[in-house]
Amino acid sequence: MVGPRIGPCASGSASELLAEGRNGNFVRMKRKDWAIRTGMSISLMIAVESQAKEYVVPAGNVAGFFAELPKDATSVVFTEAAVYRCNTDIVLPDAQLLVIDGRGARLVLGPSSNGFTRRVADQKEAMRMTASRYAIRDFAAIEGGRKAIDLQATLGSIIENCRLVGQAEAAIDLRFCLMASVRNVLVTNPGKRGIVLRAGDWPGATWSNSQSNSSVLEQCRVYCTATTTQAFTVLNSGGVRMLDCISEGAPCDHDLFLSAAIDGDEDKPARNSVVKSFTLANFHVEHAVRKASIHVNMPPQASVEMSNIYWNGKQTAPVLLYVSGQVNLNCIGWFDPSFRIGSRVSAPRINADRCHSALGTGGKVQGGGTRAGVLQLIDPLPGNTELKLTYVRIMRSTH
Repeated sequence: MVGPRIGPCASGSASELLAEGRNGNFVRMKRKDWAIRTGMSISLMIAVESQAKEYVVPAGNVAGFFAELPKDATSVVFTEAAVYRCNTDIVLPDAQLLVIDGRGARLVLGPSSNGFTRRVADQKEAMRMTASRYAIRDFAAIEGGRKAIDLQATLGSIIENCRLVGQAEAAIDLRFCLMASVRNVLVTNPGKRGIVLRAGDWPGATWSNSQSNSSVLEQCRVYCTATTTQAFTVLNSGGVRMLDCISEGAPCDHDLFLSAAIDGDEDKPARNSVVKSFTLANFHVEHAVRKASIHVNMPPQASVEMSNIYWNGKQTAPVLLYVSGQVNLNCIGWFDPSFRIGSRVSAPRINADRCHSALGTGGKVQGGGTRAGVLQLIDPLPGNTELKLTYVRIMRSTH
């Protein structure tokens, strides 16, 4: 049975609507009165009015389309053309959930574009904006631009099944993106950084009020070019997990740069008191690096769990450079005797369990007080002149 038609009131009032009368004309009435007259429950009335709405992104005006996106939009699809082009930022509107579906299209960005982004004036606005979340998925490629995805101030956003190619600054830059999920993303030839998770950098944002906590990077690959600095970067964010990821291609500075240095100063141990943990599992490194494969500068009481890491080929730089944190290495079945773990402090806190026997200290410090097996004092911070094994434990070697 088809009931009387209804529509939104032109006045925009949430308590009123336009209802079709017996003569076919529309009259304005209270929502409650209309429900009583027709015998429809309030909940059913809401269901009739509230429908998911999908829009097609026009090929010639991507940024303008998002700037004027209707309020009822729940999904947008890139189906008008196989290739879209946009020279400017694509600023996303507030939305409880907006699905941005590439449907296999290519999006080519201009050199100054930050891709899909948000604009945050200050921390007060950022807190309000976390009510919005986005699902960006299924782009055959997003090419060029400063960044491909530059999300800020969201809770529970998802980026999946995209290839990001040739961004100058970073392929993905997440600031104050709580519980974000980045999965099945292929990054190719990032000019500087591949995937970045960090705290906000707008007025009022600090290392303790705008982190990208409890986020997950899963099955992501960064294929570096000669200018790439970091494949993966996690800054001042706790509870982040990085699973089944790959770093390869040309040598970069770091495969993973993990730090909670509140002022960005890596020449002293991190002091961020709200970052408590990080997890890295099944990480595959398929190239050499210039500085260190994994850089760790976390707070002294932060647990850094690292398991099943595989470095393929010779490494002249340290596979791990330690500054601060509680590092737990587990189930590293392959470890070449030439690999080095570097420490910038005298007494690193490192535990190794069920790892290859080559990952060991030999039980004593040699080399003039700077080396114990694979562990070496490298570029020590002021006042750290002699390596100590007080907090280093090697347990249950497997080979």
